[in-house]
Amino acid sequence: MNAGDLGLVLIPLLAVAAPLLARGIRPVVRVPIIVFELVLGILAGPAVLGWVEPTGILEKLSDFGLALLFFVAGSEIDFRAVAGRPLARASIGWVISVVLGLVIGFALAPGEGMVVIAIALSSTALGTLMPILRDAKETDTPFGRAVTVIGATGEFLPLIAISLFLSTRTTPLATAVLLAFVVLAGLALFMAHRVPHGRLHDFVRATLHTSDQFGVRFVLLLVAALVGLSVMLDLDMLLGAFVAGAIWRIIMARAPKKDAEAMETKIEAIAFGFLVPIFFLYTGVNFDLEALVTSSSAMLMLPLFLGALLVLRGSTAQLSAPPGATAKDRTALGLLAATGLPIIVAVTAIGVDHDMIDTGTAAALVGAGMLSVLLFPLIGMLVRGDAARLVDPKLVRDIPQGEL
Repeated sequence: MNAGDLGLVLIPLLAVAAPLLARGIRPVVRVPIIVFELVLGILAGPAVLGWVEPTGILEKLSDFGLALLFFVAGSEIDFRAVAGRPLARASIGWVISVVLGLVIGFALAPGEGMVVIAIALSSTALGTLMPILRDAKETDTPFGRAVTVIGATGEFLPLIAISLFLSTRTTPLATAVLLAFVVLAGLALFMAHRVPHGRLHDFVRATLHTSDQFGVRFVLLLVAALVGLSVMLDLDMLLGAFVAGAIWRIIMARAPKKDAEAMETKIEAIAFGFLVPIFFLYTGVNFDLEALVTSSSAMLMLPLFLGALLVLRGSTAQLSAPPGATAKDRTALGLLAATGLPIIVAVTAIGVDHDMIDTGTAAALVGAGMLSVLLFPLIGMLVRGDAARLVDPKLVRDIPQGEL
């Protein structure tokens, strides 16, 4: 069995090992499972042990996982809650981030390369943060809503920038194509909001526990249709996935709560139980460690990019801090806002494919993104959280109150 075939067995094995390792150290500290998926992918990949090689099948499954990650992010955002001033402030923060990122990019890679660097440094991995916020019971708190709106702008606006400035088309044509997509997506959102969904809800309910599973099939069709539209218009596929999630949220908004929760569980099972882990594991497998460690300039850029993520996104995130936020809240908010990886992976791949940046710069950016995922959410939730969120609740109950 070659390394490519072995990967089809080892990837599921590593996907099972990751939560076991995460649960194993949870009595000490809650480390996001993504940390283990990335590290295990690097260890099993060509960079270290060479047990898993990049293959076409794994790449496609990874792409599906990334699309579902953005779908789930789009489906979890309550746009009515973040519209208005929160969205405006987060958008201003993103614009400041990308302008400062252009300055850094110009110093390192003048030309189109600086746009790649700026977009990468202006991103926030909302899809990565949402499971962490959910596990910490923070999604409905002012802090969680602030992270959500920062993540929404830091995930959606970079996709717009990629479509406008890194497209193979001229900028005016790219703008026209993007506007066409916005019009079509807006029409779909309008229809989802206005058209009655009673029969759809009834059919979803009737097939929840049968082999028909219409709701799951409808979601997959929705994702495929919007992703296909994005690809057909030569836009980033993640735009379509994100919008598909927003449409699905609208469709299920008026469904019975029990049915909506059942569907959410099924979608999360497919996403976080199957495809999303493949994306993070494959990101580790595909990481060009050699390009990083053999280039002194890339090694120097890695901490620079990591620090730039923290400074650019962490400082501008303060514009979205909820009223009455403490210093700990602001620190945690900045750390979570500086967490970026999916957009960085996507934009650096475009940059390398079109010779905008070299492989060393791409490896340094992806490496910084991986370190941000490894470190920032963990430190942020340590700063933000209390003992009950950071250690096993059973152990907390066994500790005398004076020792907490």
